[in-house]
Amino acid sequence: MPEHPLARYVYELFVERRLTLATAESCTGGLIGHLLTSVPGSSEYYIGGVIAYSNRVKQALLGVPEQVLRSVGAVSRECAEAMAKGARERFATDYAVATTGIAGPGGGTATKPVGLVYVACAGPHGVVVEEHRFTGDRWQNIELSAEAALRLLLDQVQVADRSAMR
Repeated sequence: MPEHPLARYVYELFVERRLTLATAESCTGGLIGHLLTSVPGSSEYYIGGVIAYSNRVKQALLGVPEQVLRSVGAVSRECAEAMAKGARERFATDYAVATTGIAGPGGGTATKPVGLVYVACAGPHGVVVEEHRFTGDRWQNIELSAEAALRLLLDQVQVADRSAMR
């Protein structure tokens, strides 16, 4: 697989600024980590990640509170935020991104349809979560989710850069 242009840009930005990154992936199943590590030299900034497909792993390895999983579920803004925070804390990185959602084709409900995905980025200035509603097939939803996470990460690094200039 050739380098993904967003992953190349993440590499350049993180190496130049000497930042570190971790990932916490559910619905993307490791695709973000794969995209990042497809760029030679990614070990300079990418520390590692967790594929937290089950709620048990989300709790045990990322510290997602059981109450969050019981009250709003794994596919929620709150879970994505907790996953990103947990990955950043556990890997001791500058940034962490997380994904949780329903890739399909099954698993959707009226309130949480197939294609509903939350991506989160935890960084020095807090956590930002985005909700997306993709309409592709399973693979398209996974790929779009990974790209959304990388875009959010890049946006947050640029926001931090602008804040530092003030």
